[in-house]
Amino acid sequence: MTVAAAAASGGLGGRRYALLLALNDSEYARKVYGGYGNVFVSALGGGGGGGGEEERWDCFRVIDGEFPAAEEVGRYEGFVVSGSPHDAYGDERWILRLCSLLRALHAMGKRILGICFGHQVLCRALGGRIGKARSGWNIGVKKMTFVRDFEGSKLFGDLKEIPQSASIIEVHQDEVLEVPPMGRVLAYSDKTPVEMFAVGDNVLGIQGHPEYTSDILLNLIDRLVNNNTITSGIGEEARRTVEASEPDRRFWTGLCKGFLKRPTAATTVDMPPREVAPEMMSCSHIIAGGHFVATTPIGL
Repeated sequence: MTVAAAAASGGLGGRRYALLLALNDSEYARKVYGGYGNVFVSALGGGGGGGGEEERWDCFRVIDGEFPAAEEVGRYEGFVVSGSPHDAYGDERWILRLCSLLRALHAMGKRILGICFGHQVLCRALGGRIGKARSGWNIGVKKMTFVRDFEGSKLFGDLKEIPQSASIIEVHQDEVLEVPPMGRVLAYSDKTPVEMFAVGDNVLGIQGHPEYTSDILLNLIDRLVNNNTITSGIGEEARRTVEASEPDRRFWTGLCKGFLKRPTAATTVDMPPREVAPEMMSCSHIIAGGHFVATTPIGL
């Protein structure tokens, strides 16, 4: 585990959040940002209704079997599940353990934010359907539209206004086909019917990447073309979207912070509790000034 203090003063008190990393660092992310953990915490740490309150972020590399210890789970206010090159409908042991954990967290009323793979695996864990995207790969800076009868504004704390649409970085070939029971679609796009969904007031899934910057996307496009995961044509089309427009990153990070950090209220949970796997392990990190300082060398 890596511990991170992402606010004003020293020490490790205040609100605690857990980042569940479902991917390994690319060479680029490691060299430029110090790893994806730093990318997430610099994007989502601090602000969002905390009133300057100190935060602690613990990073768990679930892809390598590093999970929060069962006795520690209750101490976190919120959980963020990252993207991944793996299929959220796969049956790898760590994915099944992650589904079990997410069901338990939901039953506890914990706030959960899923990003890309996280959006999909959260849907799966709570009873929705996921699968290959019907329109194939979706990569680039894309515009999503919020539903007209949007009922999600109370989810986002101090966020004052939800626009009609907003641009976000997308990199996926899988998608949510059907939201979980009691879930509601909050946004869609021309290629992806479920760009964002919520269940109750404690679960939020976003298909795009609020945390990504354009340089991270461009590097990823090059890697996907070079290893023949996507064609050069798809890569060129994706690069053109980056040249044509910027993602509304400030809006998206503000929305995510508002969701994770709005004042806690009583939550109604729409499913029975499930037991957290007893073998869950923990890993730890410290962030000072927005950067990870590893206390246990797990290779961020």
